[in-house]
Amino acid sequence: MSSNVGLSTPRGSGTSGYVQRNLSHLRPRDYPPPSSASAADSNTREYRQRQPDKEILEHDRKRGVEVKCLELRDKLEDEGVDEEEIDDQVEVYRNKLLKELEGEGEGWDKAGGGGKRGVFKPHQVHEIALAKAVESERLRNALGISKDYREGSHWKKQEEERQKRSEDREREIAAGRRRSASPS
Repeated sequence: MSSNVGLSTPRGSGTSGYVQRNLSHLRPRDYPPPSSASAADSNTREYRQRQPDKEILEHDRKRGVEVKCLELRDKLEDEGVDEEEIDDQVEVYRNKLLKELEGEGEGWDKAGGGGKRGVFKPHQVHEIALAKAVESERLRNALGISKDYREGSHWKKQEEERQKRSEDREREIAAGRRRSASPS
C-alpha cells in the first residue's frame, strides 16, 4: 500500500491514493429516537433498556432444535440406517430437546442469552438485548440497587433537603426579625 492509505499504488488511478471516511453516513442506530411533545424536555427523558422479543427468542431456540435434528438425520443417513428407524430416533431426539427447552423456563438467566455479549452476530438483536438485560440485572444485584431506582434521584433528594434547610433558615430569620421588631 502506498503510504498505508488504501491503494496498493496510486499510479494510474488518477488519484493521490488518499482514502477518507464518509462522515455523512449514519447507521440506523445513530438516529435519535422520535420525540413526542410531552418529552420535549431532555431532563424528563429517562433511559429505558431495550427489551428482547420473547417470541423471537423462542423461535430461534426451536430452530436450533430442528437444526440439531437435521444433523442427526444426516448422520444416520450416512451410516445407512433404515428410514423408519431414522424417523423414530429423530423424533425421540426432538422430544428430548424440546423437553429440555421447556425445562429452561422463562427466566432471564436460562433464556439462552446469559452468556457473553461478544459471541453474538450483529443480526442477533434480541439475543444481544437479552444478554444486556441479564448483565444489567446482575450488576444491579451486585451493587444493591433497587428495581424502582430512578437515575439522579439521589441528587434530587439532596437538592430537596438543601431547599428545605434554606427555607427553615429563612423562617427562623423572619421569626427573629418579628421578635426583635415587636415592642416588649
